[in-house]
Amino acid sequence: MRPPAEPQAARGHRGLAAAVSALLLLAGLLLAFAELADEVTDGDTHAFDRAVLLALRTAGDSADPVGPAWLEAAFRDITTLGGTPVLATVTLVTLGYLLLAGRRATALLVTIAVGGGVLLSNLLKAGFQRPRPDLVAHLVEVSSLSFPSGHAMMSTVTWLTLGALLATVQSTRRMKIYVLAVGVALALLIGVSRVFLGVHWPTDVLAGWCIGAAWALGCWLAAGWLRRRWPPRPAD
Repeated sequence: MRPPAEPQAARGHRGLAAAVSALLLLAGLLLAFAELADEVTDGDTHAFDRAVLLALRTAGDSADPVGPAWLEAAFRDITTLGGTPVLATVTLVTLGYLLLAGRRATALLVTIAVGGGVLLSNLLKAGFQRPRPDLVAHLVEVSSLSFPSGHAMMSTVTWLTLGALLATVQSTRRMKIYVLAVGVALALLIGVSRVFLGVHWPTDVLAGWCIGAAWALGCWLAAGWLRRRWPPRPAD
């Protein structure tokens, strides 16, 4: 016997509560980024940034990270998951699947989320002009500016966007949470790898996480509003 259908009013109240919670989270993420940016610009995070980077190096050798050799190798591999080649490949494969499946509107959302995130990341880096850390040796090659971390930001945008896509087709709440948790975990590990490898200040990564999550959430909220205002055709 099927359970009774949820009343429309109850669904509406639940949807409203979810929308309000998402907007509050978006506002919190943007505020956190603004606070970090202000502190970084004023130089108030210098002591914290130095302390964290030095804590991840053995005393007297800025090129020797703490921990066993396999940990450095692991973080070198993990950090590639937030690099342009991997993220671009995953995004293009996802777009190909969505287009072949006739999900053009969803493909457009992914394009705007990831493409817009890249543009925003470059604009923010150019605006803040923060140089890379010179306190410890870089364990991987880098060439761009430092704030916010592009790896942290774009891995958050991409993996959260793809995780949200996968979550929408899961039938149980447990699976939805699992898929989203995997996306969050990947973004967190990639961000940590950038600090461990000495190529970003910790506050670069914190800012990247904040603005990346805010951008991904903002794109999904905008997409949800557009779907309610102009429902998609059955073919999409």
